[in-house]
Amino acid sequence: MSLTSPLKISEHVSQCLQLAILLEVSAYPKPGNVHRTADFKETRYEHFLASAVAVAPHFCYGAKRGILVSAGKIGPDKVGVGEVIKNAVTSMNEWQQGGNTLLGAIMLLSPISVAAGMTYTEGLFSVTKLRENMKMIVESTTPRDAAAVYDAISIAKPKGLGNVSKLDVTDPTSKQKILYEKVTLFDVFKMSSGYDSIASEWVNNYSITFDLGYPYFSRQLKETNDINTATVHTFLKILSQIPDSFIARKVDLAKAREVSNQAKLVLEKGGLATPAGRSQLRRFDKEVRDPAHKLSPGTTADIVTAVLAVSILSGYRP
Repeated sequence: MSLTSPLKISEHVSQCLQLAILLEVSAYPKPGNVHRTADFKETRYEHFLASAVAVAPHFCYGAKRGILVSAGKIGPDKVGVGEVIKNAVTSMNEWQQGGNTLLGAIMLLSPISVAAGMTYTEGLFSVTKLRENMKMIVESTTPRDAAAVYDAISIAKPKGLGNVSKLDVTDPTSKQKILYEKVTLFDVFKMSSGYDSIASEWVNNYSITFDLGYPYFSRQLKETNDINTATVHTFLKILSQIPDSFIARKVDLAKAREVSNQAKLVLEKGGLATPAGRSQLRRFDKEVRDPAHKLSPGTTADIVTAVLAVSILSGYRP
């Protein structure tokens, strides 16, 4: 595909990120999560499909903002990543009735959309350049971006947020404090990076995505030649090394580490490539598929979506 115009670039970026969402939610069986053969009572597979359709135009807009940065027409602090996130979450809610399906993924993919628009505009696409542009974008965020993300969280109503001592998202005065004290969105994520993997990715230039997930996924694709196996194994690999912060918040870190050990055991037995691995995976899925979803590794799924996005932007096609 020849990306010769801003319109083609922005549409291409949007399609890549939309496909990443669709491939992630379709991969099965991902223990404790919704996928093409398993639903939650209140949130079903089709809710994720509808959400993927809903958010795509906002990633297109994000890419257009990135193109403007590369053209020197706006500064990186004028991108409005917070508004991209807020508007995507609003559309997510308008298009389906299953609740919060993609908040974490939207937070990860929105800077990617902007950086991808920049990277394609600047010439030949490379993962290294994408990552450099992402760092610039997230570090250039503003207090207005932070306030918009607080609005997005209020709209999405995610479960298991817990409480924090400063700038709690459940405190209605936090948004005013952010604007008054000039706290940027990057600052907010710094505050929460110690206990939230989405925030940690922002602050640490997506280290899980680029240093762990993307290389492992690429190797799995070559070894298995199967997108489903590669995606599930990448999910398990990330989970085995990074305790899921959603589980840690809803239960505790000890339980999150226990779940990580179970993921490691599945991989050690061969994962989807062996009968023993598949059997262990089924047992693991049954153990973490609780009615309250307290053991659902949802943050891991969000990061896998980012891994898939980088891969598809780099040229992977199923």
